[in-house]
Amino acid sequence: MTGEAVLKNAKIVTPTEIVEGSVHLRDGLIAELQSGPLESVKAIDFEGDYLIPGLIDLHTDNLERHMRPRNSTDWPAVAGVLAHDAEMAAVGITTILDSLYVGGRMAEGWESILESAVSAIEAAQRAGILRADHFLHLRAEISREATVECFTSVYPNPIVRLVSIMDHTPGQRQFANGGGGMGRGGRGERNRGASQQEHPAPEMTAQERREKYSVPNRARLLEILAGHTVPLASHDDTTVEHIEQSHTEGIGIAEFPTTMDAAQAAREKQMKIVAGSPNLVLGRSRSGNVAVSDLVKAGAIDVLASDYVPASLLYAIFLLADTMEVPLPKAVGYATSAPADLAGFADRGSIAPGKRADLVRVRVVEKIPVPSMVWRGGKRVC
Repeated sequence: MTGEAVLKNAKIVTPTEIVEGSVHLRDGLIAELQSGPLESVKAIDFEGDYLIPGLIDLHTDNLERHMRPRNSTDWPAVAGVLAHDAEMAAVGITTILDSLYVGGRMAEGWESILESAVSAIEAAQRAGILRADHFLHLRAEISREATVECFTSVYPNPIVRLVSIMDHTPGQRQFANGGGGMGRGGRGERNRGASQQEHPAPEMTAQERREKYSVPNRARLLEILAGHTVPLASHDDTTVEHIEQSHTEGIGIAEFPTTMDAAQAAREKQMKIVAGSPNLVLGRSRSGNVAVSDLVKAGAIDVLASDYVPASLLYAIFLLADTMEVPLPKAVGYATSAPADLAGFADRGSIAPGKRADLVRVRVVEKIPVPSMVWRGGKRVC
C-alpha cells in the first residue's frame, strides 16, 4: 500500500504500554499514533481488538516440511515456499528467518533441499509474490562431512541473518541420554523410509562421524564467520561448559538451552537466549528439556521462536500475559522488538512513528489469540 490508511479503536501494544486509540499509516510506514477515539468514517475500525507489531521469527523449521512433505518426496520448490509463506503470514509472522539444515542427513539429499529452498526464496522475492519478508537462518550440523561445503555454497548471502552451530549426535547436548539425533522434531526419523532402501547406510557410525568431523568443522565455520556481522548462535546447550566454550569463541546467542544451568550460565555471560514457543504452549519440552516457563520465571529468556509450530508464537505471547503475569508489551517484545534487535532489523519490531507498518490485528476469543488482519509494509497480506 502506498498512500494513507488509518486503523482506529484499537488496543495498540507499544514497547511500554497499551494505548487505546488509532494508528496512521503512510507510504508503508507508521506515521502517527493517536490516543482516544477517532471519528473518521474511512478508518478501519478495530472494535477494541489488539494491534501488535508483525512477529519476527528467528527459527522456524516449517519450510523444510513444505519442501519435503513425505519420505523421498520433494515438492516443487517455489510452490513449497509459497505454501510456507502463506501459513506463516496467516499466524501473524511478517519477518521470517527460514531455518535450513546445513550438512545433509543420511544421504537423503537434504543438501539439495538447501539449494532448492534458497533459489526458490530468491525467485519468489524477485517476483514479488511473498506475503512475508524472508531471510535465512543456516543451521550447521558440525558432525557431517558435507557441512562446510554446503555452508559455503550459500554463505555469504545477504539474506543470511543468523547462523547456528549444532551437534545432534546421539549422546550429545539435547540427546545426552543417547536418543534422537540428526534433526529437531524427529524429522530425520520421519524422512527415512524409502530413501534408506535406495541408498546404502553409511559405513561410519554417528559417533565416528562426530569424532572425525565435529572439531575441524566447528573451527572452519568460526574461521569463515570471523569478522562478519551475522549473529552466531550455539544450539541445545546442556552444560555450563558448552556455554563457556561458545562465549570464548565469541558466540553471542544461546539457542534452545536444554537445562537451567546452561541458561543461567548464558545469562551470566550476557549471551542472548532464544527459547521455543511450542515448549511454552505445551508447558513442557517434548524432549525432556527445561520448561520455557521456568526460564521465564528465572529471567533467562530474551527471544521466543516458533521452532516447529508457526502458530505457537502468537499463542505463547498471550499465554505469558494471561497465565504468568508478564505484561503484554513485554511478552510481545519477545517476538518483535527483541528478535529485531538481535538480527539487526532496525526498521521494524515496534509500533512507533517511522517504523515499517508490519502489523497484526488480534482478537482474543476464549483466551486464544486470533489474527484476523496482517499488514507488511502497510500492505494488507492476510
